[in-house]
Amino acid sequence: MTDIQRAATILRDAYDTGTPCPPLRGDLLPEGDVATAYAVQQAQVERWTAEGRRPVGAKIGLTNPVVQKALGVYQPDFGVLFADMAVPDGAEVAPGRVLQPRVEAEIAFVLGADLPHEQVTVVDVIRATDHLLPAIEIVGSRVANWDISIVDTVADNASSGLFVLGTSPRRVADVDLRLCGAVLEHDGEPVSVGAGAACLGNPAHAVAWLAGTLARAGRPLRAGDVVLSGALGPMVPVTPGAAYEARISGLGSVRICFGKEAA
Repeated sequence: MTDIQRAATILRDAYDTGTPCPPLRGDLLPEGDVATAYAVQQAQVERWTAEGRRPVGAKIGLTNPVVQKALGVYQPDFGVLFADMAVPDGAEVAPGRVLQPRVEAEIAFVLGADLPHEQVTVVDVIRATDHLLPAIEIVGSRVANWDISIVDTVADNASSGLFVLGTSPRRVADVDLRLCGAVLEHDGEPVSVGAGAACLGNPAHAVAWLAGTLARAGRPLRAGDVVLSGALGPMVPVTPGAAYEARISGLGSVRICFGKEAA
């Protein structure tokens, strides 16, 4: 097998067994080789799609400059969202469904038109967006102890897990994307706060970056796609048995619960 195939197999085994794997960087994925990491991600996406999973959009990660600096990168990354990753608002996630889960509040853009151009402006994004929804992304890592670099997380589908969408859509014109505040509560107590400006200065900037990046790769965003635009505040490790609610000004709230682990 090639190194790309080996890395994809290691990640697949971690998914299947529920046992995290060692970091991929080093012998398999050279440090900083983001292109090869995306090839690993794409190998997994192609296999999942062949097995019947349905892509429904994309997620953007590493939108906070502080997090970028910590990983030594200066641009976001992305992963693919599948229909079976969507969890209903207020539902309970079974223990073990996501490895090493963490949660973060985000704004979801639901597209009403394609974004096929390689150079995408914020105006393009606003015109193509049908509506916005509050979202909680449940991120997870197949890499043990979240010991990740940029290549580890990219190869691991940008540390994707599950996502939860609110059910009251809002128009873009009704939300101040840059200044909207967000609070993530754990059983009613705030554990993470932020604002739209923490996401590349404006979540629409992040979506424009993603749209252009995917168009250049020959996989443009299409009408109906869901785009998780990036965290509005720090992500929070999940406590088994706890409930989390994200409140985003102008968008309302969305909630998720986590089942208790067996004694």
